[in-house]
Parts: sequence; C-alpha cells; structure tokens
Amino acid sequence: MISFSDRVAVPTHVLVRILEKEAVLLNLETERYFGLDETGTRMWQVATVAPNIDATYRQLLDEYDVDPDTLRENLAELIEKLAGSGLLSLTSSDVGTAPTI
Repeated sequence: MISFSDRVAVPTHVLVRILEKEAVLLNLETERYFGLDETGTRMWQVATVAPNIDATYRQLLDEYDVDPDTLRENLAELIEKLAGSGLLSLTSSDVGTAPTI
C-alpha cells in the first residue's frame, strides 16, 4: 500500500520512451514492459518530478476535470502496478530527514 506522502523515482534499470503522448516503460532487468496511454503517461510524468504523490494528485486534479476520489484511486493503482513491476521506486518522505528534537 502506498502513502501519498511517498516520493516516486524511476530506477536506473528502467528505460522510458515517450511516443506522441503515450509511453513505454521497460525494466531492463526483467525485460518486462508496460505501455501507458495519454492519461497514464501524464500521471507518470508528474509523479516522477513531484516532491510526493500528494503533490502529483493535486496537480492532476487541477489539470483534469475528474472526480477527486476516482483520480486518487486511479493514481494509486497505477503507481502500485508500476512499483510492483519494478518500473518505479517509492521512498518514504521522511527518509533522509533529521529527527526534530
């Protein structure tokens, strides 16, 4: 289960090609690939540069005329699928931060 405070990154073993408005992601270690349609590609693009998944969600909510709950579910499902296939990595937002005293 992902947390919307997690950060998303593209592992070094993943090759990404965007053709027109669609994308193909290839895991070079497993040779598994995943095709994304226009909306999935946009979700992936925003998620890989946003500071966390919640920021991705908020930006996509501004860009698309969509029910907020539907977007939240679809975004979480896509990220979970890609992470499960080794095409994205998730990092907890508190990793690398010093504890407050």
